[in-house]
Amino acid sequence: MKSRASFLTIALTALPLVLAAQEKAAAAAPASTSPVADGLRGMHQRFSRILVAAAEAMPADKYNYRPTPAQMSFAQIQVHLANEGNDVLCGKAAGMEVPKRAAVDTTATKEQLVARLKETFQFCEQAFAKMDDTKLADPVSMFGMNMNRAMAVLITVADWSDHYSQEANYLRLNNVLPPTAQRRTGM
Repeated sequence: MKSRASFLTIALTALPLVLAAQEKAAAAAPASTSPVADGLRGMHQRFSRILVAAAEAMPADKYNYRPTPAQMSFAQIQVHLANEGNDVLCGKAAGMEVPKRAAVDTTATKEQLVARLKETFQFCEQAFAKMDDTKLADPVSMFGMNMNRAMAVLITVADWSDHYSQEANYLRLNNVLPPTAQRRTGM
């Protein structure tokens, strides 16, 4: 009992010092002048990792799987992200020229689709690298709609979220644990 009281006394004595050090470190760190662009880069890191991991996790023989006839197949989701999804969304959001790539379709192999997905996420990383918040109000036209870059950023993240959700469900329906449901190691 005595050792617990001693430990508690030491912890309570050190707490103000720890809090003061944290406040000093926070004050010394420069505040971001581009919180939206920084947030987008963070979302890109997350979704590029989990969307690629999901594409790799689905067995090749299940790429034509679709839960119902009205839904996209797993391969069609990859084709969507690879052809018009990532390149257009990331290019428009960042104000960069959209790359001209040969289209892929559902006849491509799993390996080809995964490689293309990685390629498009690499473009997104390049597009977002120098992006800041100063041009979020600039107009862009995308998919026949007129909007500003801020809306393009929101649509980009929503698209990734939507398609990852689809893929996670497709994986579970095929007895494959989605990347975000897997236990992380090394943390």
